[in-house]
Amino acid sequence: MFRRSLIVALLLLAISVAAYAAEPQKPSQSDKCAVCGMLVAPHSKWLSQIIFKDGTAVFFDGPKDMFKFYFDIPKHAPKKTLADVSDIYVTDYYSAKTVKAQDAVFVIGSDVMGPMGKEFVPVSQDKVKNFMVDHKGAKALKFDEIKAADFHSNDMDKSHSDHHH
Repeated sequence: MFRRSLIVALLLLAISVAAYAAEPQKPSQSDKCAVCGMLVAPHSKWLSQIIFKDGTAVFFDGPKDMFKFYFDIPKHAPKKTLADVSDIYVTDYYSAKTVKAQDAVFVIGSDVMGPMGKEFVPVSQDKVKNFMVDHKGAKALKFDEIKAADFHSNDMDKSHSDHHH
């Protein structure tokens, strides 16, 4: 009887740990973007992060790099997979508060530049229309609507159009 109770208790504990949502973390002054290597602390208005189920976190200087990482985790973190992701957070453009990426709408093609140029600007659903008008947004996408191809759309490449080598 004791053994069965112990097994049930351990199963319940495992389920509660697996269902636990990881809280957003604050980067140190030395934390760098997991994609481009830029320090993230100076860009707190653009901070994005992915937290893994083992409690480790990776930071980004903006949602664009976070999505690059997300769509190719094996390239950037060979020992991690999409299944290892617990939570993803971004910084809302208007409130500057940390929000779950799945709760934000990402506007691309706007005149708002992030630390690395054109950006996927996270805004709350109720602010999308205003942002689109005020900042000439081209497209508004929810987290699960963003595809790797969106990085190569004209809306994201414009920042390089007048760059000459």
